[in-house]
Amino acid sequence: MSRKYLHLVSDSTGHTMASRTSCNDCSLSPICLPLAVSLSELDQLEDIMRRGRPLKRGEHLYRASDPFESVYAVRSGAVKSYVLSEEGEEQVTGFYLPGEIIGMDGISTAHHMSSAKTLETSSVCEIPFGRLEELSSKIPTLQHHFFSLMSREIQADRELHMLLSKKSADDRIASLLLSIAARQQRRGLSAVRLRLPMSRYDIANYLGLAVETVSRIFTRFQQQGFLAVEGREIEILDREGLCGNGRLRA
Repeated sequence: MSRKYLHLVSDSTGHTMASRTSCNDCSLSPICLPLAVSLSELDQLEDIMRRGRPLKRGEHLYRASDPFESVYAVRSGAVKSYVLSEEGEEQVTGFYLPGEIIGMDGISTAHHMSSAKTLETSSVCEIPFGRLEELSSKIPTLQHHFFSLMSREIQADRELHMLLSKKSADDRIASLLLSIAARQQRRGLSAVRLRLPMSRYDIANYLGLAVETVSRIFTRFQQQGFLAVEGREIEILDREGLCGNGRLRA
């Protein structure tokens, strides 16, 4: 059963059905789950995937405490994960770009520990986890690839904690920009021209900074010639300068 936040289409008889899409036709397949399967196995993976209608900005894939049923591959747009504080305020915990998998936070508890909603109009491929487990037992390369994805999630959490505990505000923002650049490059896009799907507020929330601090640092980076900034359009002009002359990895 598809999660209630994803709307499916109806066939000519009025029965609800999942919209199909071909992994073969997807430009993101080299960095998504299909990377782990052969052409002969791809049909099996496509059989369990579901693709809903495009989601508008601010729509949820799932909310904290929802039963864990599926993981999601971002096909277009961008998604953020967040938790709510005791005061009911959002704390952003991650940003997910096309080709990346979201929703694995519920594997160990059978319930999602965070919420996820779109930052802009987006589409996702829904992968029911129970069926993915069954298929992974038959395709060892798919199982190994999924374990790698989970390991990457753990590493990303560790890096975020290190980022927030040790680095200066300048380094936090530079690290985020360099991370987005590297993730874009994996999709075959420019590693110097970025369009940030998240707002300055979300960046500040994620990095534990004030919005004014984020805006001030972007302005200073631009004045120093590290970046060209126009709204959410960013161009990295001086990667070495942005890396703090060696403090951060380029």
